[in-house]
Amino acid sequence: MVDAVARVIVVLLLISSAVGGGWYWKTHQKQTDSNELTLFGNVDVRQVELAINGNERIAILHAEEGDRIKKGQLLAKLETERLEAIVDRARAMLEVQKQIVARLEGGSRKEEIAKAKADVEAVVAQLADDKRTYERTAALHKTGTTTQQEVDDAQAAMDAAAARVKSLEATRDLVIAGPRKEDIAEAKAMLKRYEAELAQAQHDLDDASLHSPCEGIVQDRILEIGDMASPLKPIFLVALVDPVWVRAFVPEPDLGKIYEGMSASVYTDSFPGKAYEGWIGFISPTAEFTPKPVETSELRTKLVYQVRVFVKNPHNELRLGMPATVKIRLDLTAATRTPDRDKKIETDEHDKTEKHDDSEKQATP
Repeated sequence: MVDAVARVIVVLLLISSAVGGGWYWKTHQKQTDSNELTLFGNVDVRQVELAINGNERIAILHAEEGDRIKKGQLLAKLETERLEAIVDRARAMLEVQKQIVARLEGGSRKEEIAKAKADVEAVVAQLADDKRTYERTAALHKTGTTTQQEVDDAQAAMDAAAARVKSLEATRDLVIAGPRKEDIAEAKAMLKRYEAELAQAQHDLDDASLHSPCEGIVQDRILEIGDMASPLKPIFLVALVDPVWVRAFVPEPDLGKIYEGMSASVYTDSFPGKAYEGWIGFISPTAEFTPKPVETSELRTKLVYQVRVFVKNPHNELRLGMPATVKIRLDLTAATRTPDRDKKIETDEHDKTEKHDDSEKQATP
């Protein structure tokens, strides 16, 4: 009899314990669920196709598939013999034009001016001698000693000397004045043209080298050494290591529980129990499908919105397409926002406050 009573008491205790435990678990689970939002999605990264801005054969490749590359790192180079020759030719033409401009700006040398003056003095002396010869010949012609032809020859020599004097005087004035300003302007314009041609040739030569525009991982090496490259043919396919995010979807009833900048934790099946720090960086303003014109309350609850959760991935463990679970604590305050998001949100609130104050001032008579 005592054993039967004891057994009944034990059974009752077990039942009450089970009921109490179930009630506690259910209550705690509801509280946990109400404080945490779980989303499911996949890891997403950006990919970049890198091509060389030139049309030559590939001479050098410095990256293999799987290599982690840094921003500015040299990845590939084309054959550059033709481009280097173009650069050398452009540089030589530029140097020639620089000397022409320098000569024009420098004007006439003092030796050139002295020569021009001496030429004028020489022809002036010759004119004086021809004038005396003409005067003597004309005087003798009056006495009948010389012929009219001799007089005409002497006069022609005197006139020619006078013309040479005017010509050399003009030449002397031009030498003293130096080059025309229009000639200098033309030479400078040609100099700018050659500078532009050299810059273009140097730019084409620089384009023959492919430098990484970002940090990432080489996913695929599409071309090989000896292949003909062009701007339309990518050489490498690179996956960016930053930013990395999880593309998830939140049901419409839970949309009001989250906001941009909200902290989140990301988990994957590949690394069980390991949490990756993240934050909500984007919430789609529209649903992923076009709603029907007439919706019932049941259909509205089936709408989902895309959410982009940025994740810190210091050890490059998150891969493209990897399934991920996002857990968002709903009981945390706004203080858990990331610094960048904090700054943006504070700026927006400050702008709103200023606009509100301005509107009040305008409304005040």
